[in-house]
Parts: sequence; C-alpha cells; structure tokens
Amino acid sequence: CSECGKCFSARSNLFRHQRIHTGEKPYKCPECGKSFGQSSDLIQHRRTHTGEKPFSCSFCGKSFNERSHLIRHQGRHTGEKPYKCPECGKSFVQSSDLLIHRRSHAGETPYTCAECGKRFRVSSSLVRHQGLHTGEKPYKCGECGKGFSARSVLVIHRRLHTGERPYECPACGKRFVQSSNLSRHRRIHTGEKPYPCPVCGRRFGVRSSLVKHQRLH
Repeated sequence: CSECGKCFSARSNLFRHQRIHTGEKPYKCPECGKSFGQSSDLIQHRRTHTGEKPFSCSFCGKSFNERSHLIRHQGRHTGEKPYKCPECGKSFVQSSDLLIHRRSHAGETPYTCAECGKRFRVSSSLVRHQGLHTGEKPYKCGECGKGFSARSVLVIHRRLHTGERPYECPACGKRFVQSSNLSRHRRIHTGEKPYPCPVCGRRFGVRSSLVKHQRLH
C-alpha cells in the first residue's frame, strides 16, 4: 500500500485495504443506507437489523454476530492468550489484537480521515470518527433515543440504562462497563506500565499520562 506500506499477498486484498484510505464505500445497506468498503462488513452489519447471531460459544451457548467476537469471548472461558507482546509482555487471544496493541508502542496510526487528516490505530476508530463529519448515527438506543455512529458504542451506552458491568477484576472484584477500563484498572495491581517515553524512557500505565509527560520535553 502506497499510503501506509502494508503488504498483501493478493491484489484484491490490497484494493479492499486501500478503500480505508480513500474512503470509498461501494457496498450499501438497503435497510438504513449505511455504506461499507467491504462486502463482508456489509454482511456483518445487516445482522444488526436481522438479529442473526450465527456464532455460538460451545462453553455457555452465548451467540455472536461476528466470529472474532466469539473467539474473544471464549478466551474468558479458557484463559488462553497465546499472542504475547515482546515490548511489554501483555498477552492476547487473537493475533489481530496483538497487532493493534503493538501500534501503541510504535506510535503507528495507519488509518487517516480523508476529511480532516486525523489518524487512528484501528480502522473501527476511523469509522466512528467519520460519523462526526457525516452526522450519520444509524444505531439508536431504545431507552432514550440517542443515536450512535457505531453499534459497539451503542452496546456500551445501553449498560448505563441496565447497570450491567460485565468485566470483573479477578484481583479485587471491582466491575467495569468496558473491557478497556478493566485493562487500565488491572495495571494498579500488576504494576504494568506499557507506555514508555521515547525521550527519557520513563514508563506509564496510562497513555494519557505519557502524553502529559511528553509536554515537559
């Protein structure tokens, strides 16, 4: 890819990837009009309208509309996290999660907004951000009517109404609405500081603390 340097084994995969940079979205949902860069993303999206969840957990029976969500979920049952970060030692259920995590160490942000130039580590963050420019918020909360540009954000928002906190700290029992909040909290117990300052080497447990520190340099 001439934009970010990522390599592909097939030209068709490169073409699909380049749509992330160009913003081209040729696949349109007939239900809500939302457009996608890949046909597979449209197929996954349409399940939000149909309620289809074809991927079931063999441990507890819970169903998911995406295979990747099932794999992450099953990691909670097995505890298996075979993909380990060589920089900080953090482990992950999927290799794709490790790839995204390693960008936090490298400062890599390969996904650029065509409207304002802001850059992101993951394509899903870019998609959510682009909703700020388009104003598109197709995912509505059934409780309060608030709209969201991404289904994942709606799922988190709904927990404010239900009080659900599905992520529990194994060390102290404190529960959280989002897995990312649990990850940050667990560093209090483990002492993990995965964000090093590239200037002086000082390490931080939270990215925002690193950003504040870097202003001193």
